[in-house]
Amino acid sequence: MVRFFIYLLSLAPLVYLNIRLFIFDNVNDPIKYIYTITGGTATIILFFTISISLIKEKINLIKYRKEVGLLGFFYALLHLLNFVVLDASFDLDFIFKETLEKPFIYLGMIAFFIVLFMAITSTKQLFRKYNKYHKFIYLALILITIHWIMAQKSINISQYVYIVIILLIGFSKLFQQLIKNLK
Repeated sequence: MVRFFIYLLSLAPLVYLNIRLFIFDNVNDPIKYIYTITGGTATIILFFTISISLIKEKINLIKYRKEVGLLGFFYALLHLLNFVVLDASFDLDFIFKETLEKPFIYLGMIAFFIVLFMAITSTKQLFRKYNKYHKFIYLALILITIHWIMAQKSINISQYVYIVIILLIGFSKLFQQLIKNLK
């Protein structure tokens, strides 16, 4: 039942995106809108993935963390595919040029490859071998946050709230690690 709820909740943004794009047809810039929904959803899901250990005393979702992380990767993949397929039309010259000219793109690419590595090594056998590298999710989330801030031309109040929440999660995880190391 919990697994069903996780999938239902995590696929809701994709349903919402498709309804806005194909049924209501009221989106001015569909490519930018797809960037916003897929990137925002990937970020939220990935931050939730690292927050699962913070809330395990109240709600224990640890056994679902891998699935939640893979759903975050799914949205990150959709975000990248939007760039490669819809925005760049598979033009490798354009992709390379845009990546070099816009620092927020290569920060996003680095973060994507970190998350891709984690997705590939999330099987039981590979996770045992590479689990210590899964701490790079913190670096990926920092890069994702910088990518997101740089992609915005200006920051509004809701984005400041988002940044504060990210900092609170980061400090909570740091505090949790410090307590764990002192024991």
